[in-house]
Amino acid sequence: MSNAATFDTRTDTAIPVESPLAYSYRHSGAPRAGSSSRLQLRERAMLGHLILRGGAIVLDEAVRDVLGISLPGQPQALVQDASGERSIQWLSPDEWLVIVPGGEEFPLETQLRERLGDAHFAISDVSGGQTLLELSGEAARELLMKTVVYDVHPSNFPVGKGVTTVFAKATTILRRPSEERWELVVRRSFADYCYRWLLDAAAEYDVNVQP
Repeated sequence: MSNAATFDTRTDTAIPVESPLAYSYRHSGAPRAGSSSRLQLRERAMLGHLILRGGAIVLDEAVRDVLGISLPGQPQALVQDASGERSIQWLSPDEWLVIVPGGEEFPLETQLRERLGDAHFAISDVSGGQTLLELSGEAARELLMKTVVYDVHPSNFPVGKGVTTVFAKATTILRRPSEERWELVVRRSFADYCYRWLLDAAAEYDVNVQP
């Protein structure tokens, strides 16, 4: 077990919390289109986000033992468990993003630290600084073609890929977990900007927001 000082960043459940887009919903609205909608936008708020850094071999053994998923074997790869609720994404040669259901991140961090012991590694809980926006529908890729600089053609961006790229004038992590869905992992401070940009860019598709 490492001697790093750790603590659970989640507040007491009796204290109300708001998603990074709570302000945006109140001030920019949340359009609810009917059957004409070609695009769905949903925030998956309050998930657990951990950044893992260290040697791939050591981390992979610990992650497999604790989480039941292996680290991605290739750059820019994204892997998920059978439920699709837990994922690991390659960010750089010694860096991975782990996303789990909200409330699981601190127990997961604790178990990984116990399993890794004195190995050379770093684990950072960034749950409070990020949120995940999910895009689905037939116009999802068309929308992304207007908003990100990365080539999202299926031949270049297959299912199971994730990259760090530029969204409008912000940075984002763009992921494709399935044929139907795309995900944007954005910083909390950029969330309102990205949301308002998406509303404007998606207006022609009769976007349906699911707050």
